[in-house]
This record gives sequence, structure tokens and C-alpha cells, in this order.
Amino acid sequence: MTDGGVVDDENVPCGEADREPDPSDSLRTFGAVMQALREHAGYSRTEFANLVSFSKHTVESVELGRRMPDVSLVERSEGALGNTGALRKSSKYVTRGRGDVGLAAWFRQWARLERVAVSLCTYECRLVPGLLQSEGYARAVFEGTVPVAPDNLLEDFMARRMERQRMLFERPTTPFSFIVEEHVFRRRFGDLDQMRQMLDHGLELSAPRNVTLQVVPLEAGLHACLDGPAQLLETPKEQRLAYSEGQQNGRLISDVKEVSLLCQRYDTLRSQALNAKDSRGLLERLRGEP
Repeated sequence: MTDGGVVDDENVPCGEADREPDPSDSLRTFGAVMQALREHAGYSRTEFANLVSFSKHTVESVELGRRMPDVSLVERSEGALGNTGALRKSSKYVTRGRGDVGLAAWFRQWARLERVAVSLCTYECRLVPGLLQSEGYARAVFEGTVPVAPDNLLEDFMARRMERQRMLFERPTTPFSFIVEEHVFRRRFGDLDQMRQMLDHGLELSAPRNVTLQVVPLEAGLHACLDGPAQLLETPKEQRLAYSEGQQNGRLISDVKEVSLLCQRYDTLRSQALNAKDSRGLLERLRGEP
């Protein structure tokens, strides 16, 4: 029970919220198959990483069963290794325990609800939403945290962040809506190539018909959602829930009145943000800026 309401979530076992599972057998098996195919094709890890446009570290982590394979990595690897279909088909059966590795403790319950939601809406005014972040952007975010995360945890964070993005493609009938402030996409990190990769990644992930990305332009002025970021979802049992996050904490909101208010604010902001077509045009223009 949270915030005066009952969270109807049968998929959240009591007493297990902080347990972090080991990598699954299916994850290790997928990695071994990918490594065997790469070696059979005669590529070193460095050569293969360059070929599929991922870092050597990412390829190594997947092959050793330390991280979930990103959708883009699976598709590019298929093309580079003969299009046998082995990686594409086997990736559908890869699991990583209960999927909590690399998630902040206060976010885990929401992440489990997110996986079964029939709709998901996200407003963000601080960072590119996790579901749209490029690998370089996500790594820069995690590397900038205080206290500094040790390398082994950093890779767990990265793996989980990239894994969550799979649902945008694996659930084509689930509507995903994102409203993001323009200044978020303008905030500099890394070099120009990394900025462009971030924008390209956002454009790629928001391209499917079930994904809508709207940008709130700088000239839009003040609006009703300035209290901070918010996420909204609807469960298969038609329960609406919300989530808000701040410094070192997050809050799952189930109170009907509070969730309704956040939904009203989100709907109002939809009308003030650029439509999906104009939002994509803005990101494409930002990509071309020096």
C-alpha cells in the first residue's frame, strides 16, 4: 500500500525487493553462442566491435553473460555473422533473473509494473528518458554519479538501462508516450559524435508507430508540469499508477486523486508540446548543429 491506495501488482513478491539475482543460464548461453559465431567468422573482439558499432567492452560483457544483448547489437551481429537467425531467435528467450540487477532500490517496483503495463507515459525535464538513452549518454550519466559507482556496478547499470529499451520493440501494441523538454536534448556531454549518436538513438527508438516523442520547445514558457519529472502507466487490470523521482529517492503513487491530477497535467502538456512530426524535425535540426 502506498499513498493511500492499493497497488494491485501480483508480480511483486513480498520480501524480495532488494534481492539481486545472478546472471541467468540463458544469458550465459546466448553470450557463448555469440562468441562462438564471432570466433568462427575469424573476428577478434575489437574487430567485431568496430563492425557492429558497439564498444569492445559491450561485446565482451554480452559474451561473458554479464549484460543483456541490446536489440541493435543482436540485429547488427546477425548481419555480420551470416544472418543465420541463431542470435535473433535465441535472444527472445534470454532472461536475467527477475530483472532487478542494476536498478536503484526505489525504482524496482515501478520497473516490474512497467514490464506489464498496457500504456506508459513519461515526462522528463532533467535527462533524456532512460528508455531513449544511447549507450554513450547512459554511460556518461552513470559515470557522473556521486559517489562514483565501481566498475562492476557500472556495467550492471548499463546492462539494465539498455535491456529496458527492448520493450519498445518487443511490445508493438503497447503505446509509449514521451514528453521531453528541448533543453534536455541541448545539454552537452562528450564530443559532437556522441551528441549526434544520442539524437540518432532517440530518433530510432521513437520511430515505431506505438512510440510517440514530443518535445516541449524553449519558447513554450512555463507550464503545469514544472514540479518535476513524472511517469504514468495503466496496468492490465485498468489501474492507473504514477511515479515521481528526486534526489536519491522515488515514489510510487497510487492515490486516485493524485494520479488523476498528474494525468491532467500530462494531457495539458501534450497540447503545449510540439507534435510528433515537428518534434522529430527539431531533433534532426539539432543533430545538424555544430
